Amino acid sequence: MQEFWIYFKIGLHHVLDIHGYDHILFLIALTVPYAFKDWKRVIILVSIFTVGHTLALLLSVFNIVVVKANIVEVIIPITILITAFFNLFTAGKSSKQESITFVGFVTLFFGIIHGLGFSNYFKTILSGDALVKLPKLLEFALGIETAQVIVVVAVLILSFIVQTLFRFNKRDFTLVMSSFIIGVVIPLIIQSPLWKR
Repeated sequence: MQEFWIYFKIGLHHVLDIHGYDHILFLIALTVPYAFKDWKRVIILVSIFTVGHTLALLLSVFNIVVVKANIVEVIIPITILITAFFNLFTAGKSSKQESITFVGFVTLFFGIIHGLGFSNYFKTILSGDALVKLPKLLEFALGIETAQVIVVVAVLILSFIVQTLFRFNKRDFTLVMSSFIIGVVIPLIIQSPLWKR
């Protein structure tokens, strides 16, 4: 049971680490278009992201997929940028209530990319054969999912407060938050070591 908490906490810390805020930015971008009443839909999207993230780690841990860290590290902020721009172009439109298929597929793909970004480090903390690694990977995934739900609930509460107390409509809140996210991630993309070669 003690080992469970070790990997669960690593998953929690991976998302909630203030120094590695790219994960939190993605979750904010994913959540801001939705209201509190849409919480089930957002949790489904977050769970799809976790599945993608875990799948990437699984493929990497068993050396099925190996990627260069510097390439993935520039793609991760690009996924956040795409999500925020998508919000800008769809803010206030009814498409958020339609099929989850397209957004779900993109979220799964972005989860895979984010998982690959963490895969090299994750491999260094795992030991043992395949049967030993798999439970640790699932414990880590549970920690990730828990942390993501915490972030999503916090964003939904913030959205509710801003829209109720400060009379911000959902469209304006989405535009402001998405623009803020774009302003944060563009410098991350520009400053990537990948461009300095």
